[in-house]
Amino acid sequence: MIVPRLLFRAVTRVSPRNLYNAWRLWFVPGFAALRKFRERQAEGEFFPPFFFIALTDACNLQCRGCWITSQGKPRQLTLNDVTSFINSAKTQGNRFFILLGGEPFLYKDLVTILETNLDCYFQIITNGMLISNESVRKIARVGNATLLISVDGFQSANDFRRGEGVFGQVVHAMKLLRKHRILFGIATTLTSTNWEEVLSRDFIRWADSQGAIYLWYYIYRPVGPSPTPELALSREQIAAVRQRLLALRRESPIILIDTYWDAAGRAFCPAAAGLGYHIGPAGDIELCPPLSFATATIGDNSGDLLQTIRENSLLRDFRAFVHARTRGCVILEHPQDLIQFLREHEARDTSGRDAYHELSQLQPRPSHHLPEAELPEDTWLYRWLKKNLFFGLAAYG
Repeated sequence: MIVPRLLFRAVTRVSPRNLYNAWRLWFVPGFAALRKFRERQAEGEFFPPFFFIALTDACNLQCRGCWITSQGKPRQLTLNDVTSFINSAKTQGNRFFILLGGEPFLYKDLVTILETNLDCYFQIITNGMLISNESVRKIARVGNATLLISVDGFQSANDFRRGEGVFGQVVHAMKLLRKHRILFGIATTLTSTNWEEVLSRDFIRWADSQGAIYLWYYIYRPVGPSPTPELALSREQIAAVRQRLLALRRESPIILIDTYWDAAGRAFCPAAAGLGYHIGPAGDIELCPPLSFATATIGDNSGDLLQTIRENSLLRDFRAFVHARTRGCVILEHPQDLIQFLREHEARDTSGRDAYHELSQLQPRPSHHLPEAELPEDTWLYRWLKKNLFFGLAAYG
């Protein structure tokens, strides 16, 4: 009964045009991009099927444990840089891009990116605070984007991390999205204080009642200038998260996405697999959103993205470095080894702060790698999705 419920919600909540574009520009090209990725992988060549693009590191909130903050003037990519980058990625078959920040709605040309790339599909990850009736109307008209709104629980839990009054404003933003029939989801970061609440039937029912089509879970990583390590999950809690997700998927009326386990229940790192890299607000090609280090930019080799990624030893060697240690998150499990790896590759700190120092302060802690407690997906829909799409591999929190 899972699929009929999901289909019913999709056709009754999302406009026909937006739903058709999601299929035509997101799912169908996603199959093609992943197939091309696997063909390259078989030949020993890696080029990711999707990219994260941090349009700016400016933000209107100061969430606990956020790593996206700069000590100086906020940085942002120029519209020309974004356009050139997307055009270069298109030549390699890419049609799916994740736009984030900071807060992407602070980027004045956000809608222009959608309008000038009608053959692409975008996911916009936002805190929801700056969503207006006008911006939603424009996004609905273009019809090639899904929004992912950050919510970390009910009012008390959410506002503890994101600030007083945020929950109420986000609920209002979701009303606007529902009114204009835009496909959207809710992004939830799992912490030691909220994981039971956000992995409850009540929270899923609430997300469903807001009009969300999918609920996307991320495990908290204590990085950045204010890491707040007490919010990190224990190994026992991570194992319980996995068990709870599987149970909830059997009955959830909306799609539940995790970013960490494959169809067999094995831990997974998108960056180590070469599935997706992060473009920082200064144009740096970084391993993943919370790792602000790079040795290349999108302007290298006259903008030839394939050549730049193919020749980059930091991106290439990261795969072997991670796989020699874990299937999970090397930031959590081996921070000191990671520092050595980055220094050996002479990686630049691209955070605008002192990310090397921040990383040196981290203590090893468990990640989602659970070799003695691996649980495979037990519903055919999620097994199929995880095998056939780069499903659940975005990362933000």
